[in-house]
Amino acid sequence: MATPAPSAVVELLKPLTWFAPMWAFACGVVSSGIPASGQWPVIAAGVLLAGPLVCATSQAANDWFDREVDAINEPARPIPSGRVPGRWGLWLAAAWTALSLAVAAALGPWILAAAVFGLILAWIYSAPPVRLKRNGWWGNAAVAICYEGLPWFTGAAVMAAALPDRRVLALALLYSVGAHGIMTLNDFKSVEGDRRTGIASLPVQLGPARAARFACWVMGLPQVAVIALLAAWDRPVHAALVAALLAGQAALMVRFLKDPRGRAAWYNGTGTTLYVLGMLAAAFALRPLLQGAA
Repeated sequence: MATPAPSAVVELLKPLTWFAPMWAFACGVVSSGIPASGQWPVIAAGVLLAGPLVCATSQAANDWFDREVDAINEPARPIPSGRVPGRWGLWLAAAWTALSLAVAAALGPWILAAAVFGLILAWIYSAPPVRLKRNGWWGNAAVAICYEGLPWFTGAAVMAAALPDRRVLALALLYSVGAHGIMTLNDFKSVEGDRRTGIASLPVQLGPARAARFACWVMGLPQVAVIALLAAWDRPVHAALVAALLAGQAALMVRFLKDPRGRAAWYNGTGTTLYVLGMLAAAFALRPLLQGAA
């Protein structure tokens, strides 16, 4: 049987998608309030787990189970184009799953538990019979948790070697909720293929205009809650910074809503950047609080 070229394997694992969970992991590390000195090998292993392992696993599994949809939407992708032939896509997803579990086990029980949960979500998102992605409400929630909440939790847990502080968990949860809207933005590029193959993404269910408005509200409201929490925790400068970043997103949303399908990718590259900068600002707000608690 033919084997895929290394370049096709790298394309299948989609390195560009690793940024989001790696960034969220870094936010978890920062929010833990624990100095990074002496922890760099563990932090590096955690970054590897969040991006090149767990996230890459989800990408390989998704492309394997989406090969018919991709043949319509994006036929040049590695599997439908034949550059990753036969069942190589499935075998790579399985191998990356095993490697992810091995690295997570070496980092401790809380990290292993988070990795197991994330990998389960990654597989049931794409694989039948569950295939969460068939419904945009459930599928987007699963991806949002895997891309934001779990890596944030993992970063904080790696540093503390324990269950993170409740304030860390609160921010991780809120930014996971907001990421549901980011996942909706990603669905605009595949509306036609989703309709033809029975994938009920939110742009398919609600129509592009309503789905775009929903995505904006879902991204915005959790950030309002973050601002309120930071103010309540006596972090006014960080609260103001997150508020300014949210105001910038709102200004960009006005332009996005005038042409949701045409500007979804544009907003993903502009408004989402401001969103993730707010994550880091919120993470830094927790550092002195948790250092004081320690």
